Amino acid sequence: MTRGMEIRRAGERFVTSEEWLESRHSFSFGPHYDPANLGFGVLVAHNDETVAPGTGFGTHPHQDLEIVTWVLRGALAHRDSEGNSGLVHPGLAQRMSAGSGIRHSEWNDADEPVHYVQMWVRPDRLDLPPSYQQAELDLTTGELVPVASGLSKHASTTAIRLHQAAAGMSVARLANAQSVELPAAPYLHVFLAAGSASVEGLGELSTADAVRLTDSGNRRLTAGAAGAEVLVWEMY
Repeated sequence: MTRGMEIRRAGERFVTSEEWLESRHSFSFGPHYDPANLGFGVLVAHNDETVAPGTGFGTHPHQDLEIVTWVLRGALAHRDSEGNSGLVHPGLAQRMSAGSGIRHSEWNDADEPVHYVQMWVRPDRLDLPPSYQQAELDLTTGELVPVASGLSKHASTTAIRLHQAAAGMSVARLANAQSVELPAAPYLHVFLAAGSASVEGLGELSTADAVRLTDSGNRRLTAGAAGAEVLVWEMY
């Protein structure tokens, strides 16, 4: 670990393993508790999950969370107590604001596993009316694309809005040797969802590795031979 920079390897995560579920947690979650790893910035959950066909999470409650879901493979069906429903697939972003209270289910109705990343952020206001938003994205640009953000600089470009003015999540899909400049932010969480990459001044990343950067300035991330899909949270 270098001051302001830390790599968290895929194999170091907490793991929840059931017959129907494998979930790898970047932070303390459920029975997995580490008082030194409760979150990063306003990001309090970052779960890399694979759910078997015909299974999923039955109806359960949430409150005062901004929940962002990003599917890597397969499709995830969403239904909630506000009457919202949707099928989340690769390239489509989903945000559920739990606000004053909501109940929802997440289910795999398909005949193949669904693999997705779900991220929870604390909102900047409590007891908001629950809400839901989803949007398709164009990730063919080879650039970081704002996906879910409350940052003022993303006001006209983000696909979906967060009720958190200090945080934003962007995604890039990169071909071999393509690179992007990572934002300079007080807190930057970089998750390599697929492929391989290197981060300037830090080293090589493999699939499901993460980097936590604190006041580190701009750094360049470059995709490896198989390309890369990277999820970046910048927080102020």
